[in-house]
Amino acid sequence: MTPDMLETLGRQIDDAFVLIGLAILLIELAEMLFKGSHRGRTIAEMLVSASTQIPSIAVQIFVLTGAYVIYYILAELAQPWQIPLAWWGIVLAVIAADFTYYWEHRIAHEVRLLWTQHAVHHSSRDYNIITGIRFGPLEGVWSLIMHIPLVVLGFSPELIFFGIITVLAYQTWIHTEVIGKMGWFDAIMNSPANHRVHHGCDDKYVDKNYGGITVIWDQLFGTYQAEEETPRYGLKRDFDSRNPIRVWFSELPGLWRDVVNARTWKEAWHFMMRPPGWRPSADGRE
Repeated sequence: MTPDMLETLGRQIDDAFVLIGLAILLIELAEMLFKGSHRGRTIAEMLVSASTQIPSIAVQIFVLTGAYVIYYILAELAQPWQIPLAWWGIVLAVIAADFTYYWEHRIAHEVRLLWTQHAVHHSSRDYNIITGIRFGPLEGVWSLIMHIPLVVLGFSPELIFFGIITVLAYQTWIHTEVIGKMGWFDAIMNSPANHRVHHGCDDKYVDKNYGGITVIWDQLFGTYQAEEETPRYGLKRDFDSRNPIRVWFSELPGLWRDVVNARTWKEAWHFMMRPPGWRPSADGRE
């Protein structure tokens, strides 16, 4: 397979999941119109979710397009070998990208500085297919950094891009409530039920089900939680805004206040690098 063929395959996979997502969106809209409950709120929530694409695409165009050249430079300088563009190399790239996504995603929940970006995706009190495109402006930068080790392991930039696209495209269809539990599928693959749990702010659901395509990594690393009662979606703190600017930058004001009011440089560093909600003890000790 040539790089052009692999790129075409990636676009076809992405297009297929977009069509599935559009079909689900039509069902969600029909259900919303039929029931008529919270219609205005839901439409407003969808619009603000879609609005997050404005800063996200701007970063993609002006920052990440050039930054991805790093992969090609590293491929020239730091690869002792290169995995071929064969079927098994493609399968391996998707598995590696899915494993990387698990840790990229988990760390974004556990480091407050990164959470300022990923919290945008979690800030909606609604859960629908449009939530899947609700992104923080700089999430792509963290993704770029996390996938750099794959270059050193022998994956070509083309294989890495294909893996990233496949993992993200798969997740298009799981942001919905119109699909219920799926039996054995839920125990292996990331599904609407599993991802509803991930978006829940109930104590039992917080920081669970980080997987992209599969939840096997969650099973292995102890972060899996099956859906039981219907989750309450959104952030644990009281945030329920449909102001695009507030949604895009919801966590930054709080982090800024904590950092500038920190008693020491070390405390300021901990505010940025410790999990969201971390607070120093009254005497300044950890």
